[in-house]
Amino acid sequence: MESAGEERVSLTDASRRLILLELLVPTVLLAFGIYHGFVQTLYRAGIIRAESFLGIDYYQGLTLHGVINAIVFTTMFAVAFGNALVARFLGREPPVGAAWVSFALMTVGTLLAAFAMFTGRASILYTFYPPLVAHPTFYIGAALLVVGSWVAFFNWIPLYRSWRRENPGRKTPLAIVGIFATFVVWMMATLPLAYEVIVMLIPWSLGMVREINVLLARTLFWFFGHPLVYFWLLPAYVMYYVMLPRIAGGKLYSDFAGRLVFMLFIVFSAPVGVHHQFGDPGISVSWKWLQTLLTYGVALPSLITAFTLAASLEYAARQNGGTGLLRWWTRLPYWDRERWLFGYFFAGLFLFLFGGVTGLINASYSVNNLVHNTAWVPGHFHTTIAGPVFLAFIAMTLHLVSELTGKPVRLKSWNVAVPYLWLLGVALLSIGMSISGIDGEPRRTNLGLGYTNPGSELFVPQWASMARVVAAGGGIMLFAMVVYFAVLVSTLLSKRQREPGLGFPVAEAYHDEPAGFVANFRPWIVIGVLICAIAYAPVLYDVSRATFFGSPSYTPD
Repeated sequence: MESAGEERVSLTDASRRLILLELLVPTVLLAFGIYHGFVQTLYRAGIIRAESFLGIDYYQGLTLHGVINAIVFTTMFAVAFGNALVARFLGREPPVGAAWVSFALMTVGTLLAAFAMFTGRASILYTFYPPLVAHPTFYIGAALLVVGSWVAFFNWIPLYRSWRRENPGRKTPLAIVGIFATFVVWMMATLPLAYEVIVMLIPWSLGMVREINVLLARTLFWFFGHPLVYFWLLPAYVMYYVMLPRIAGGKLYSDFAGRLVFMLFIVFSAPVGVHHQFGDPGISVSWKWLQTLLTYGVALPSLITAFTLAASLEYAARQNGGTGLLRWWTRLPYWDRERWLFGYFFAGLFLFLFGGVTGLINASYSVNNLVHNTAWVPGHFHTTIAGPVFLAFIAMTLHLVSELTGKPVRLKSWNVAVPYLWLLGVALLSIGMSISGIDGEPRRTNLGLGYTNPGSELFVPQWASMARVVAAGGGIMLFAMVVYFAVLVSTLLSKRQREPGLGFPVAEAYHDEPAGFVANFRPWIVIGVLICAIAYAPVLYDVSRATFFGSPSYTPD
């Protein structure tokens, strides 16, 4: 997509190549993650009934799907996107030496973890709950991936401080507020994960420690695991606030609302992970109840976003001739081949409406008991992660590849159809999972070996019918990604038509209010850390008292 008159900046060849590699390496790996996601739907529908398919068994493929899609792709994309935003909005390229160290650490970590997964030595899913144990290279690789992302973030901080010194009194660009909030949340999330992986899991997997505290490991994982969702989501929010109103042909309704949303995520993202442990013993009901309230609190920035973006889109539509209470929705550029980013962003937002509603159900202490560890849960998070996050990330990957190579996007008619095909596929997949989850279908289980096999005494007809709906949705999603990869590869192989650079469609603010109490990160970080301490210190104390015996490792066959 052309930058529509926006300022484009030039990058050194080293920075440009680095960002391209940070985008393309995880995108290539994404092909494996998507393929194994589709195969999972075939397993569960009973279409594949063998223990393994093409040498990859059910749990090995499920691990590859989760780790590649949810950890590797998202982390490397966020770093690449951050490097691009810092260069464009601060006018300072991140120091190349440290940036390449960051990429090298993430790449080596990914390869180590990939070795363990592809050789069948880490079939423990992306949650890697003990007592299931993986080969040490899996945990060492995960640690290196995280450390590499930290190096990237630390590389940006001096550039930001320098910009503030040279621009006293100016508001920090909203895009920078958003990407820094993203990595503040990431730091708060990954510190407990680092303790779990480095202090507990690596020595345990090496045989240096015989037993592990399973409940403590689970609690530390979910201290990381739920704020991880906002690490995924916030780069998409940067695109929604900074770019979407301009692409739609209008303005951002409120600059202040965007800044407030990013700061609220710093406060509310981390102290909510216990709502994934409502079924776990050893944690007081009181602290589960507190984190339920905090989980509802994290819905506040999303509600603000829903209003702000709807107002921004309405302004754009009315500028384009939209009228009436609802008819203005028809005046948005859903199928505009030149403003193709709109379709990706809009389809993601549409799916996120349902992801948000189902998330509130998961957060309820009582209602959660009905859907805990059922297919409802992946039905929920696919509308959240496979919706706004995934569509925004692959759209921005294509945009940045076009910008950094100087090659306009090819196959535009195909490209504009991708998000709507994906939306249809995710909708079918999520509806099928949600309905069968309410009916008791378990998650993380190869249903095809029994429950969806008519010849089995375990056969459950209602699960089987919904599993086929899920498989149909997975097939449509796979087709959408085949089309996307055709567009991406065609663009890469085309001839350069302009000088490589870096530009984004940036929206003006309709209400450009002073930053006020959202001008600085420091007080929000302090509040966020204090709330985490209140929410988690008693929980970790409960866990340490309630767990009397460690567990030896168990290697899945």
